[in-house]
Amino acid sequence: MQKTLKLLVAFMFIGATAFAQTRQLTLKDAIIGRYGQYNPERLHQLAWVKNSKDTYSYVEKHKLIGKNIKGKEVEYTSTTQINNALRAAGQDTLKRFPVISWINQDEILFRNGNHFNLYQLNSQHIAKTISIKPEGKFADFNAKARTVAFTVDNNLWVADENGMTAITDDQNTGIVNGQYVHRREFGITKGTFWSPKGDLLAFYRKDETMVRDYPIVDFMTREAELKPVKYPMAGMKSHHVTLGVYNCKTQKTVFLKTGKPLDHYLTNIAWGPAEKYIYIAELNRDQDDMKLNQYDATTGDFVKTLYEETSKTYVEPLHPIVFSKTNPNHFYRWSRKDGYFHVYLYDTSGKMLKQITKGPWEVTDILGFDPAEKYMYFVSTKESPIDRNIYKVQISNGEITRLDKAEGTHQALLSDDGKYLLDTYQSKNVPRVTNLMTNKGKVVSNLLTAKNTLKDFKFGKNTIFTIKAADGKTDLYCRMILPADFDSTKKYPVIVYVYGGPHAQLVRNTWHNNARFWQYYMAQKGYIAFTVDNRGSENRGAAFENIIHRHLGINETADQMKGIDYLKSLPYVDKNRIGVHGWSFGGFMTLNLMLRHPEVFKVGVAGGPVVDWKMYEVMYGERYMDTPQENPEGYKECNMLNHVSSLKGKLMLIHGAEDQTVVMQQSMKFLRECIKQQKQVDFFVYPTSEHNVHGIDRVHLMRKVSDYFLQNL
Repeated sequence: MQKTLKLLVAFMFIGATAFAQTRQLTLKDAIIGRYGQYNPERLHQLAWVKNSKDTYSYVEKHKLIGKNIKGKEVEYTSTTQINNALRAAGQDTLKRFPVISWINQDEILFRNGNHFNLYQLNSQHIAKTISIKPEGKFADFNAKARTVAFTVDNNLWVADENGMTAITDDQNTGIVNGQYVHRREFGITKGTFWSPKGDLLAFYRKDETMVRDYPIVDFMTREAELKPVKYPMAGMKSHHVTLGVYNCKTQKTVFLKTGKPLDHYLTNIAWGPAEKYIYIAELNRDQDDMKLNQYDATTGDFVKTLYEETSKTYVEPLHPIVFSKTNPNHFYRWSRKDGYFHVYLYDTSGKMLKQITKGPWEVTDILGFDPAEKYMYFVSTKESPIDRNIYKVQISNGEITRLDKAEGTHQALLSDDGKYLLDTYQSKNVPRVTNLMTNKGKVVSNLLTAKNTLKDFKFGKNTIFTIKAADGKTDLYCRMILPADFDSTKKYPVIVYVYGGPHAQLVRNTWHNNARFWQYYMAQKGYIAFTVDNRGSENRGAAFENIIHRHLGINETADQMKGIDYLKSLPYVDKNRIGVHGWSFGGFMTLNLMLRHPEVFKVGVAGGPVVDWKMYEVMYGERYMDTPQENPEGYKECNMLNHVSSLKGKLMLIHGAEDQTVVMQQSMKFLRECIKQQKQVDFFVYPTSEHNVHGIDRVHLMRKVSDYFLQNL
């Protein structure tokens, strides 16, 4: 009887497991659920408590929880307690726990509308509120000075507990202060830069009066309205940028004498530790010559060039220098000067003291240093281009030690004393794990092991492998997803998902190999989903990326076709039913593949595609293509208008009507050329979308894309 009962339980378990793994993704699951109910659990707002050395915090169930390395737990505050304090201060209450920053062990900062609140944890009250104008944007809080910089329209303001002060008063809206410049290229994400003590504020001033207004139309008003933007195209006039320095005590501003030509690029702004000097990576418009220049922050005078870096292709500075905490005359520089992103130690005379990391791999993040700066902690691709692991390097001799033990993609937070790290990682079969570990790599405790939110779904095999690039020697990483009920004796159509451009890597060792759930959705429908990261994509070194210079789409397409050769070698691939889909640079690549190899691709969907690089913006376009005047043959070669005559398959273009990144003119020109050549092509527009389609509208978008393949492939 007992044996029979055990067998019955076993059969029930097997049956339940088989039943559980038969769910099918809906499109809403794949698009919205990916970042909602199916996003693996995480420790929200995980951070080290400022100056605590051994205590970290996270938000859970409307509470801010703290734990030390021994596991002792404390509840710092809750949404209810914060709301009580907000009521007492006459502010609106919050529905959820706010995003916080630690100021010190007893004080946090959070924003509530246009109010920046300094909240005391011991007394559970708001000690100080700094308010900005309700219409204020690009707010930048300085913890030392308890001051906020912000913009209103095109002008810059500062606010403290005593009120608000306008720093600039430019009436011409073509002059913009305190906002990002150069269209967020060169690692630029903001337009204000506080000095270490918060006494001085450096800010960008962008003069774009010489750039024509580009017409963007809002079709949702009763009478369509013009919303012009400044969009300098490759080879045309570009904006002029200067850097101002505002003294909060004297309320005076000086501008750094950065000189001519005025259309050069000012990037990677860094303050010296004594607040006397500012360091700028200045790049010529050709982007092949970069100088790290030093300026006097008081007078604006040029002091000296610390070093210069040139390239036959392009130099792309992405990271400001970081000054040593132990020696104010030393700084760390993150550069690709030897072909890979590595870290170097310099002194302020411009002398390179040593290269700290070295090898055919990339440093992707610098986590910090121990207080004595004996070690630097970093993340890199040292084990594999598709992994990210945590290391420490001894600065004196360059000896590197790997700290984590699990393969996959790691990110970490280093404690103030450099003794502990909070390590969070994913890999193909690991949704998310967070561990507390020592600086020697010993795991002290597991803080989170997320459950598999997709365990009930039936997915096909997902694998990563390599093929050779078109040069016959370079390894390219590929990802392939098979249908759930795959039968090797059958023939399956393939959908290639492509990006192919710089600053992107699609194939990585994260959960489900970094696949989009839409690819699983289409695999459910009987398609093989395939992706290859061609030369030109990210995190493989300068030579791997620079191969695209002056000839966008050519080598990338050749590498993608090696992926097609691999697919055609498989007996279960229907070589007559291959489709391709991509967005932005991926839309450009979709057109390349469809038009350069019309005999291969039956169906394509190009979203927000670049068609003609002459119509793309200055900074990105000229980096990779030079100007149309300098490279006319290159621009002609990669202009998709010149290849429309080859079109054979079914092609759909999709574009956002308010796209300010790849303007809709690109698709309009392509459609007009198709009409002139009597080529049938499909088109769909999202009337209120910019460069991509977000929210619930994205479900509509991916239904449109999915149906196009289902109907035609």
